[in-house]
Amino acid sequence: MAVDIRIASACERLKPENIDELSNLVTPGDVITSDTGFMRGHGTFMEDGRHHASVAGVVQRVNKLICVKPLKTRYNGEVGDIVVGRILEVGLKRWKVDTHAKLDSVLMLSSVNLPGGELRRRSEEDEKLMRHYLKEGDLISAEVQSVYSDGSLSLHTRSLKYGKLGQGSLYLVSPSLIKRRKTHFHYLPCGATVILGNNGYVWICPTEGEVSEQTGGYEQNLEPVLRADREVVARLGNCVQALADHKMMLFDTSILYTYEASLKFPIKDIMKPEVKTEIIDLARQRLEREGT
Repeated sequence: MAVDIRIASACERLKPENIDELSNLVTPGDVITSDTGFMRGHGTFMEDGRHHASVAGVVQRVNKLICVKPLKTRYNGEVGDIVVGRILEVGLKRWKVDTHAKLDSVLMLSSVNLPGGELRRRSEEDEKLMRHYLKEGDLISAEVQSVYSDGSLSLHTRSLKYGKLGQGSLYLVSPSLIKRRKTHFHYLPCGATVILGNNGYVWICPTEGEVSEQTGGYEQNLEPVLRADREVVARLGNCVQALADHKMMLFDTSILYTYEASLKFPIKDIMKPEVKTEIIDLARQRLEREGT
């Protein structure tokens, strides 16, 4: 019996479809322009009266402002963003959270729901129970409340839709591929819930019933997950990775169309280059027909 074993790093890299951008690609140290009439923007520096690139990326000009948009970058948070993060450390009245940003984010004790959704001042007893609420390694969904002067983020989970995440799978994509929508919590008809974090973390889990208002966002359902549900989560995860590999925007419709296009293939075959290309082409054509 022949076994198809291929190393991911050996896969042929996709060439960018927009050839016009290739002429604007620069690497650190490249001279962008000698025109002193331009203002220096992000990703540039001045030397000998010329604008140079400080990062690898695409040159962008807006009126007289010139900047370089990096090809790869960490997440730069904005107020109101939905993020998925991992608890790194439990500190004094705060949790340190990894949100794929340049600096660790902060979740204050005063910015979380108390069990049962109780509204009151946080007490010394609440401080002692912090590790009971959230401990190192826990995954959470949250919203960016504010941005500190150094660029780090302050988070909050003051809603029952936020809080500790249970059983599911976490995927990392480029934050630039997450399409900004009114909601980033999607309950797909295939029986799975997808949280598209603006920070590039994508959480996929089986859809459960309505969260009881008594949980406060800390209760986890650790019952065994049915095989059918695990297969749906695995298929969706492969679809998310396929979309990211083809540099397509991730939102509920693109993920659902890719999922439906993949149903004729076994889950393990979705990441094969030829199968992945066929699935993405079908999803792209459907998106273009419907103008999504």
